[in-house]
Amino acid sequence: MKILVANFGSTSFKYRLFNVTDGAEELLGKGGYERVTDYGEAVDKALKELADQGILNSVNELDAVGFKTVQGGAVSGCSEADERVLKALEDCMALAPAHNRPYADGIRLFAELCPSVKLAALFETAFYQWVPLAASSYAVPQSWRDIGIRRYGFHGASHKYVNERVSALMNRPEVNIRLQHLYQAGPGAIEEKPFRVISCHLGGSSSITATLNGVAIGTSMGLSPQAGLPQSNRVGDLDSAAIPYAMRSLNLSLEEVEKQLTKESGLLGLSNGVSLDIRDLHDVAASNPDAKNAVDTLAHSIRFYIGAFFAELGGLDALVFTAGIGENDEIVRDAVCSKLGHLGISLNAETNLIRSSEERLLSTPDSAVDIWVIPTDEERVVARETYRLFENKN
Repeated sequence: MKILVANFGSTSFKYRLFNVTDGAEELLGKGGYERVTDYGEAVDKALKELADQGILNSVNELDAVGFKTVQGGAVSGCSEADERVLKALEDCMALAPAHNRPYADGIRLFAELCPSVKLAALFETAFYQWVPLAASSYAVPQSWRDIGIRRYGFHGASHKYVNERVSALMNRPEVNIRLQHLYQAGPGAIEEKPFRVISCHLGGSSSITATLNGVAIGTSMGLSPQAGLPQSNRVGDLDSAAIPYAMRSLNLSLEEVEKQLTKESGLLGLSNGVSLDIRDLHDVAASNPDAKNAVDTLAHSIRFYIGAFFAELGGLDALVFTAGIGENDEIVRDAVCSKLGHLGISLNAETNLIRSSEERLLSTPDSAVDIWVIPTDEERVVARETYRLFENKN
C-alpha cells in the first residue's frame, strides 16, 4: 500500500512516501519546504519531485494519505479524515491554532486533489488514551470537565515510536506484542517484569512522557501544546492566576495575552528576546545571563518531570532523548543527567559528545538506567497506523 504522510506546519510542508506491508514500511521518497505561503503549490511541487524521481507518476497511484493531526478533543485515535475529523479540528482551533488550521486546510486540499484516495488522521492524543483518570484530570469544576477540559498529551507518534524502538533495543519484545494487543482488545494484565520508560521529545516543541510496559501513564503537555516544558516561543506551565494579574497590571486584552503566551514566551521570553533557537542561546550564554537562564530553566523543567515520573513509575529502566534538541544537544542532555545521579542515571561524558544520526546508548556501564538517543520517526508511525486502519476496514 502506497501511503503519503503529509506533515503540515504553520509555515512548512514535509512529506514521506512509504510502501507499507504487514509489518514493514519501506521509505520510497521524502522532502519538505519551509516558509510556505501556499500549501497547494507546496503539494504540487512535492508530487512533481516524486514524479521526476520515477517514484510516483500520479497522485491517483496513492492508496492513502496520512495526517499527523493534533487536537480533536473527544475525537482521537486513527480514523478516516472525514467531515467528523474536520469538525473536531475546527472546534478545537483555539487550543492549537498553529497546528489545527494547517491540517484542516491540508485535508481539504487532498480531498479535492485526489477524491478517490483514502485519507486518514492519526491524532497526537491517541497514545494517551489509557492514561489513568487521576493523571489526566484538572481540579476544575465539573462543568469545565464536561466541555473536555483535561490533560490530553501530544507528540504521541514520536513517543510511541521511541518506546517501540527502546523496547527492541533492550530486548523486551513482549512489550510491543502486548501493546498491539492492547490497541485491539483494551487494557490487560501487567507483565511480571515491568518495563519503565521516560521519553523526552525535545525540540521547538517539547514534551515528556512516562510509559509502563509501552502504555503512557503520564505526560507533561495538557489541554493544549501550551503546557509542560518551556517551548521555543510558547509559555509551558503557568500559574492560572498570572493571566488576570497580567491583564490588570499591564492593561492587556485577552487577545494580547494569548499572543504573548503563544508567540513571545518560552525560550524567547526567558532570554528577553535573544532567540527562540537554543543553539543561539548556547552561543551567548557565557556572556548573557538571560540566555543562560533560558537554557537552565529548560533543563530544570526537564529534570522536574523526569523526577515526578520516576516516582510515579516506581523506578526507571530507560531514559530516551529524541527530536531536534534531544538528539543533537549534548549540553542539555548533560545538564539534565548530571543532577540525576541519585536516581541511578549516569551519563557517559565522552559518548554524549558524539554527534550521530543513529540510535546510540549514552549511559555508563554502571548506570542503573539505560540512557538512549533515538531519532524519532513520527511519519513512519502515521504510515503504519494508516495501513492498519484501512486493512482492518478491508
